[in-house]
Amino acid sequence: MKRGLIILAVIMMASGLDAQQLPIYSQYLFNKYLINPAVAGSDGYTSINLTTRQQWTGYQGAPQTYSLSLNGRLLKQKYLIRQNLFDRKVFRPRSEGRVGIGGTVFSDINGLVRRTGFSTSYAYHIWLLGGTQLSFGLAFTGFHYKIDQRQIQFEDPDEPWLNTDFRKGIFVPDFNFGAYLLNRKYAIGFSAQELMEGFIRAGSQAYRDLKIQRTYYFFGNYDFEPYIKTVIQPSLLIKMSEQMRPQADIGITYSYDNKLWIGATFRTGSAIIANVGVRRDKLFFGYSFDFTLNSIQMSTYGSHELIVAARFGDTTRKYRWLDRY
Repeated sequence: MKRGLIILAVIMMASGLDAQQLPIYSQYLFNKYLINPAVAGSDGYTSINLTTRQQWTGYQGAPQTYSLSLNGRLLKQKYLIRQNLFDRKVFRPRSEGRVGIGGTVFSDINGLVRRTGFSTSYAYHIWLLGGTQLSFGLAFTGFHYKIDQRQIQFEDPDEPWLNTDFRKGIFVPDFNFGAYLLNRKYAIGFSAQELMEGFIRAGSQAYRDLKIQRTYYFFGNYDFEPYIKTVIQPSLLIKMSEQMRPQADIGITYSYDNKLWIGATFRTGSAIIANVGVRRDKLFFGYSFDFTLNSIQMSTYGSHELIVAARFGDTTRKYRWLDRY
């Protein structure tokens, strides 16, 4: 393979300009923990989420993402003292806790580049006035980058541009930070990923050290309840980095009785997204389809994303107003 193509593949791995540096999720509202560590345990559930995404179906080398995440709240039993009608003290059990933890493993394939990674997170939740909860989270992440040599052939097996470490794969540690404000009616979040902006050392010549760009996420949503069991939720997600123009997801979701939801999202300069989901007891199933709007449209059949999730815990008893997707 020509050296220029190898260089291009490595640049795509580290750049946020022409290739996605971090995985894209169209159903982030269903699992905000994937983009913000402060969400861990914020809703009182213990949640397991499996996400698979096939981007730009039909386009050779298109991104594929698979992720598995788990997060929950560390609760301890306390007893609340109350007075009854006969002026006797009654001890009632009560679950309480301020700490949330979580973890994620994922695999992201983007052309010749394969990236696998993990994250472990810690979140601390603070109750404010008016039933509002403020959360902060920090995550340690690790990524393993590697070019899939099964798909390429080198003209020179001792190609000096790629060092031995890069042939075997490169591990890059980093940190993510997030803040999250949650209320019965709204949610607002901010997160910064790849805080350390690590370097990928790819060889001894040009582009030896490729910088991973820090990425910022800001999101918000608000719940309107026009009828009983009916929720209409407008939402906004803004993603940006130092070398990428801001990209916004502007969406609206309709849900009924917390058992069925449908929605639509416009991703600026990129796609129109339709999503649908159902709940069956503790299991949730979600699907989204992205209709591509950019120049790649003629070469793809769109993008598909599927989520399967399980949520455990009696949230109605723990946090009555949080028993809602």
